[in-house]
Amino acid sequence: MERLLQEPSVSVLLESTPRSVVVAAAREAVARARKGRGGVPENWGAEIAERAKRMARRSLRPVLNATGVVLHTNLGRAPLAASALDAVAAVASGYSALEFDLEAGTRGQRTDHGRRLLAELTGAEDALAVNNAASALILALNTVAEGLEVVVSRGELVEIGGSFRIPDILRKSGARLREVGTTNRTHLDDYIRALGPATGAILKVHQSNFVQSGFVHAPHAVDLARLAHDHRVPLVHDVGSGLLSDLSSFGLNSEPRVADAVADGADLVVFSGDKLLGGPQTGCLVGSAALLGRCRANPLARASRADKMTLAALEATLELYRDPAVALREIPVLRMLTLSAGELEQRARALAAAIAAACPAAPPPRLAAGHSVTGGGSFPGADLPTTLVVLDPGPRGADALALTLRLGDVPVVARVEDRMVVLDPRTLPVHAFPDVAAAVAAACAE
Repeated sequence: MERLLQEPSVSVLLESTPRSVVVAAAREAVARARKGRGGVPENWGAEIAERAKRMARRSLRPVLNATGVVLHTNLGRAPLAASALDAVAAVASGYSALEFDLEAGTRGQRTDHGRRLLAELTGAEDALAVNNAASALILALNTVAEGLEVVVSRGELVEIGGSFRIPDILRKSGARLREVGTTNRTHLDDYIRALGPATGAILKVHQSNFVQSGFVHAPHAVDLARLAHDHRVPLVHDVGSGLLSDLSSFGLNSEPRVADAVADGADLVVFSGDKLLGGPQTGCLVGSAALLGRCRANPLARASRADKMTLAALEATLELYRDPAVALREIPVLRMLTLSAGELEQRARALAAAIAAACPAAPPPRLAAGHSVTGGGSFPGADLPTTLVVLDPGPRGADALALTLRLGDVPVVARVEDRMVVLDPRTLPVHAFPDVAAAVAAACAE
């Protein structure tokens, strides 16, 4: 190993790369050669340099999302608005009033950040933000129904991302599951028959990642709230995606708005901050001041509390919603979802032209009609027409070209359809088009 490190082509790496990284890369290259995987490198310096370069990269890297999936869970869901990024940088670069009351000069509460805005924008009495929606649901159910039954429709016992299931989350809260109805039809009478002295709450869960059609029925949230209150138990409504804006004029109307769930009478409404709300990963709870006071005092609230950067980004994002037009313009998720067909075609033509100019020897990209996806368990089945930029991968094949794009200095994540690589401009910011073109050019040159 020491002789290898003294090779001129390897030792030169030590001038620009930490010795520990070069040594680790050299050991990895030697181990691979010993195992016969690819044989002995023709150029040890080049082999070690490439491995050292990969090792020096951070694992959490920015990528360019060309898939057309707006809320791509694997790619971090909602990109933040510019004002949210500024807010994160401001509190992260120094000290902040995270748990300090500037007026009184005494200890404050981090749960106050974003609290007023969440309540204002949803019409709720009070609000609380924790680290994600699953923990918000556990916190809510543990607070109101630990050791008691939670009545929920069988048609709402859904599985969310990462194989997490509502029944499993419910059990972890310390509550007992009481299923009612059937997969496709649940009536108000089913809930009435299940209610009793052991009932702690009624839970309603929005089926956010699939659509039921045909012979289906579920009671309206207003009726469930009235029933819950008649029996002196709370209604907990998990609406999922945290939609605050009215997007019905854009043909997007299958998701419940948080304000509507509050107006329907739910005592606690649970939703995500990093989906349709367009903010950071958070779990938001809004509703009854009395119940939220109990949630805030629950030790689980501390175990699931949000950090200062999350709270800063959430508050800055919520401020944009005070003017609906500003929210549509400034929040990336809302902007991407509401792009017109004309704007998307114009963007596709500009992206195709940039790629053609960067790759003059390759077949020019072509345009094709296609569809984007909301993603993130939001608006399932929604029709989002777009214009795709189609790349001919040549003899290497579409999968190989897509892999090369993902492994570039600026990773580009694309789709493969009909043996072609397709790029959807809906999820690519215009300022990134030169980077995409450069990535395609580099991939074509390999």
